[in-house]
Amino acid sequence: MKIIYATALTSTFLLSPPVLGHHSSSIYDAESVLTLQGTVLRYEWKNPHVYIYIEVEGEAGAQSVEWELEGGSTPLMARGGWAPTTVTSGDVVSARVNPNKNPVTRNAWLLALSKEDGTSVTRWTTGVTSDVPANEISGVWDGLKGFQELSFVRGELTERGAAGQANYDESQNPVKDCIAAPVPMLTYMPYRSEIEVRGDEILIKSEYFSVERIIYMDGRGHPEGAERTNQGHSIGHWDGDSLVVSTTLFTDSPTGNRSGVPSGAQKHVTEKFTLSESRTQLKVEFSVEDPEFMAEPSTGEVVLDHVPDREMAPFECELEIARRYTLE
Repeated sequence: MKIIYATALTSTFLLSPPVLGHHSSSIYDAESVLTLQGTVLRYEWKNPHVYIYIEVEGEAGAQSVEWELEGGSTPLMARGGWAPTTVTSGDVVSARVNPNKNPVTRNAWLLALSKEDGTSVTRWTTGVTSDVPANEISGVWDGLKGFQELSFVRGELTERGAAGQANYDESQNPVKDCIAAPVPMLTYMPYRSEIEVRGDEILIKSEYFSVERIIYMDGRGHPEGAERTNQGHSIGHWDGDSLVVSTTLFTDSPTGNRSGVPSGAQKHVTEKFTLSESRTQLKVEFSVEDPEFMAEPSTGEVVLDHVPDREMAPFECELEIARRYTLE
């Protein structure tokens, strides 16, 4: 067994690890691709990340080494054809990976894997598009394809925001404690969402960490002096056929606005959900204001695909698995 080296600068197959609130964008070399050929030692189908451990023989008779391959969450891996039984101990596999930037660390971001029987799986597919129109925004929506085409304009930072980003380390990421990324990151994550319109409330469920948000539609304002929470307090109203949501009262986060940029008590997120003309997609426009850390708002837009025949996948975060991404 051996390691085959390659370099990938641009390829639709070899996508750079996405910024999902984890370490992938910082510790892996997205421009370097290795092909590792080895034997599976163990396979952990868990959240927030799937792990595969393989034994790779050393060159020229050198001692074999163990590699840790990190994948996405179970809902995302399932979209690439993965299942809890995709590989088992003893399987001989070939894996394409982005290696850790530290050359002595046998840890890598998994891109694709093939087995001796010809089975081949990737991290995930490009998403699902349905031609079934929605009657309203209620239903199940898939954000995977939209995430890959995400439009995001990052506003300038204040001195505090720039200092926070410069000093940020992934060991500070709340995800290590199984705490989900807040809105707006939650909004544009590549997961499915289920929206339920029920009178004076709208419930938005996300596959990501099984987060549930309640949007109050009864005309109330944001409460003063109320407890701040991870996903904040949301109120909404209809602007024609569009749902406009205002969210405040977020807890402080070392990376709550975008990767490495802190968020605080003044954070305010506005989202606008609008059905496409075909009613098969849901456009979500969002704006983030946080004057303590951002000199100007950040804005973005993502499109979700209507997938009425798809189900929401469970997402149970395991603390020991979540904390593995702090390795260096």
